[in-house]
Amino acid sequence: MPELTILPEKPCEPTCPKPQGPPVLEVRNLNVIAGKRHLLRNVNLDIAPRQVFGLIGPSGAGKSTLLKCLNRLIELTPNLRVNGDVRFEGRSIYDQNPDDLRAKIGILFQQPVIFPTSIYRNVLFGVRHLGVTPRSQWPETVEHALREAAIWDEVKDRLKEPAARLSVGQQQRMCLARTLASNPQVILMDEPTSALDPKSTQAIEELILGLKVRHTIVLVTHNIPQARRVADWLACLCVNDDAGEVIETACCDTLLDSPQCRAAVEYLKHGD
Repeated sequence: MPELTILPEKPCEPTCPKPQGPPVLEVRNLNVIAGKRHLLRNVNLDIAPRQVFGLIGPSGAGKSTLLKCLNRLIELTPNLRVNGDVRFEGRSIYDQNPDDLRAKIGILFQQPVIFPTSIYRNVLFGVRHLGVTPRSQWPETVEHALREAAIWDEVKDRLKEPAARLSVGQQQRMCLARTLASNPQVILMDEPTSALDPKSTQAIEELILGLKVRHTIVLVTHNIPQARRVADWLACLCVNDDAGEVIETACCDTLLDSPQCRAAVEYLKHGD
């Protein structure tokens, strides 16, 4: 593949504020290697608190792989080597207990992950595993999480029913409630609306915009209009020399309207 080239800089006034203060997540020289092949090469990112940071780019560029590196879920994939560092609130994630880290940096997957039990127990799954919330506080925790995920009114009289009876859109919001029950600082979202209808997609997008007041959101999306609707900052990943690389980062509107890297121009021009 030809070397990535930078286009002449174009004047553009950013339409979103520059991040203030130290980043909540810092990715430094991160590499993910399978055998002799780099899945990700020399990734460097700063992710500001209480914003939506979007990851865009073509399929196979390593966006989901990068997302899983941020809370060490990548370690559950066999035969991968990871080097470099990710720092959460100034401290390397590799110096932290993985379970404690994943409570602080939760994740929402593309497909709802539903356990074969009740709605109530699904929401409590992470909380019970961590064992830090007294049993007497479980009902309050469930209600608060379901309210924050904007699904409480739909399920408050059905908490003992199997979660599998919910619609796919409701299941995804219930999974979001399960993540929120652990009170994370960061929520990772891997194409959370790709399996949803337009109404459910709109509901999730509205939740994202509301949640960023209290949480940092890192969102993988192939939906460029969605990125424009919800993201504050973007990183574009493309494949260069058979490895995923971050080729450009910028304020959302700046990157989408005036990309500087030719590979980003081509991706935005032709889509995935």
